[in-house]
Amino acid sequence: MYAIVQCGGHQVKMVPGATVVVDRVEGTTGGEITFDQVLLVEKDDGEVMAGAPFVANARVVAIVDGESRGPKVRVFKKKRRKGMRRSRGFRADLTVLRVKDVIV
Repeated sequence: MYAIVQCGGHQVKMVPGATVVVDRVEGTTGGEITFDQVLLVEKDDGEVMAGAPFVANARVVAIVDGESRGPKVRVFKKKRRKGMRRSRGFRADLTVLRVKDVIV
């Protein structure tokens, strides 16, 4: 059984027992988070339930394992022959989740 959930503008596949890294979500370490925006659910018997846009009465419960930071992304801009050079960096804040259950 798995579910595809909309989280932070991304679509994330969540399988019970798996560890998932998503964009920062508000929650304390060890606390539970419930995702209500479930786009698709596939049950163990192969039945697929797709939503329009969300599956009714479906949710995913996950436990927050901690927070981390993503890799550093360097943004470098240059205009040739002008002496213009600009360098900026970015690191995304991430949340590590352990999927507890998919409820339909």
